[in-house]
Amino acid sequence: MSKPLAAAIARFRPVPSRSQTTLGEDMANTNDYGDLTGYEPISEVDRKEFHEQGFLLLRNVLTEEHRAALEAAVDRVYAEEVEAGRDKDGTVHLLGFLNRDELFGDLLTHPKVLPYMWGLAGWNIYSHHNHLDVTPPAKEPEKPYWGWHQDGYRQNSDPETMDPNLPRPMFSLKIAYVLSDLSETGRGATKVIPGSHLVNSLPRPADLSVQNPDPEGTVEITANPGDAFIFDRRQWHSRSTNLSTITRKMLFVGYTYRWIRHLDAIDFDPNGEWYANRTPVQRQLLGEAPHSANYWGINWDGYVDDEIPLRKELKERGLLDRSIPWLR
Repeated sequence: MSKPLAAAIARFRPVPSRSQTTLGEDMANTNDYGDLTGYEPISEVDRKEFHEQGFLLLRNVLTEEHRAALEAAVDRVYAEEVEAGRDKDGTVHLLGFLNRDELFGDLLTHPKVLPYMWGLAGWNIYSHHNHLDVTPPAKEPEKPYWGWHQDGYRQNSDPETMDPNLPRPMFSLKIAYVLSDLSETGRGATKVIPGSHLVNSLPRPADLSVQNPDPEGTVEITANPGDAFIFDRRQWHSRSTNLSTITRKMLFVGYTYRWIRHLDAIDFDPNGEWYANRTPVQRQLLGEAPHSANYWGINWDGYVDDEIPLRKELKERGLLDRSIPWLR
């Protein structure tokens, strides 16, 4: 529980880039990660640490040019949401944001992050839940609250076991891109309890009308602009109050199995330019499938469908691995 924050980042290679004629050269330059493809296997060290700690902190995931472009896009969307009255005292928590900018859609297959998604969850995945968060400095002291939770809602109850010592299934994981300076505590960063993803319950204070201390082992994830962190949905975590003068800006993209229903509805035009610009793997990650059996990774004959885009990419590169269940 008290093990320090993970700071491991695997070394990667590249995802073949699509034509940039509709996106423009500026965007191509913004998304330039050299020879990275997104199909470089993560290390066993990273996989072991994630399974033990429930999260990984990845340094320098975004180039400064890419981070700045994403922040500009976030600022634009934030202004639109505030103008439409969809903020709460200046705070915006926007679900299903990926279609609001080309740069957001490309995050689905970020070459430094995608290896962790398929490396930890496999090829039969898609993005079921994503949110854009802008949290200005708190205007006044916050009332007492207990924000500790696991993601997944009914996933923490419906598949419940009567054995409290048997951890529930992971089901999903989430990548959080840090766009603002969260290098010091008190700036509204996410708090986690390393290793708590293997514990089904967390004691709740008897009196929630007063400020209560964080649970033992709590770590506030301090990160630099351009860093990112991945966490298991079972990880007990909580938001924190932004007591600084810096506005917290974050992008969260969740990934789960394609046989699980989506949480957010992304309102995009399937015949529009934004969707036309998505790669086959990105379309899979947005929920596309030729028929319902495909969500289960198979064709109607009951055999695995090798044409599922992410599986096809991994198979062509020799990255399927029968020793790892989710990569079979």
